[in-house]
Amino acid sequence: MLDSYADRWALVTGASSGIGEEFAHRLAARGMHLVLTARREDRLNQLAEDLHTRHGTRSIVLPADLEQPEAVPRLLRSIAEQDVTIELLVNNAGFAVVDSVESTDPRRVQEMLRLNVESLTSLVYGVLPGMLEREHGAIVNVSSVAGFQPVAYMGAYAASKAYVLHFSEALWAEVRDRGVTVTALCPGVTKTDFFDVAGVGGWLKKRAAMSPEEVVRIALKGLERRRPSVTCGWRDFFTSLLVRMTPRKLVVTESMKYFRPKDRNGTKTSSPEPVATSGETSGSQSRSA
Repeated sequence: MLDSYADRWALVTGASSGIGEEFAHRLAARGMHLVLTARREDRLNQLAEDLHTRHGTRSIVLPADLEQPEAVPRLLRSIAEQDVTIELLVNNAGFAVVDSVESTDPRRVQEMLRLNVESLTSLVYGVLPGMLEREHGAIVNVSSVAGFQPVAYMGAYAASKAYVLHFSEALWAEVRDRGVTVTALCPGVTKTDFFDVAGVGGWLKKRAAMSPEEVVRIALKGLERRRPSVTCGWRDFFTSLLVRMTPRKLVVTESMKYFRPKDRNGTKTSSPEPVATSGETSGSQSRSA
């Protein structure tokens, strides 16, 4: 696990906003140097300047669109060329597709899966062997409370986050006695641009939401305790338990009321009346933009 933050390097994906940006601030405050990646180079440069001004830490800005197949190998090569050893990987980049089957763009779903699943997996296998060889290091993979259940109208997104959760917990078991820890962070509703990217921008106003600061504070506390997964607050913890005790048919039927898409008149399409309480089903990480 992490034996020290100071003067070590962390790689944060999706660092230009939301949870990723907050991770960068929290880690720099603890003395870590940062490799920052996302699509928006201007925002990354501003973040790097801010981190240096506030904390005196170094930042390497490596813009990348991690949806692209060659993006991860290129990113890892660039890091190696800088002679940087990654002590902490924060796999935060991700986004959601929320729509009915008929209106969903399959290409957009494939892009989401490449980012949420393929790129995350490639980065893990790109840095984890080195951590095991050194016998220290840590990985935080950002999942979602949605990863604990099927979610109607965003089935592929919820499935991708279930993958992140299960993948991370399995790795945690494999490496926990070798000086390395892997933690899945499973936030619920968080105040980021996730909802705007997903096309449900008004939804955030209707639900109690945590701040990125709260989420990252809880995440780092869980990481330091070497937990395999972390939910954010008692509400999300209760939700994660409830959906595992409730019949799956009822869980997924209940989820329909949260993200049911609107028709051309701006009203939600009809669906069966929800019959079970499954809690909030949205993810919380912002897209790496």
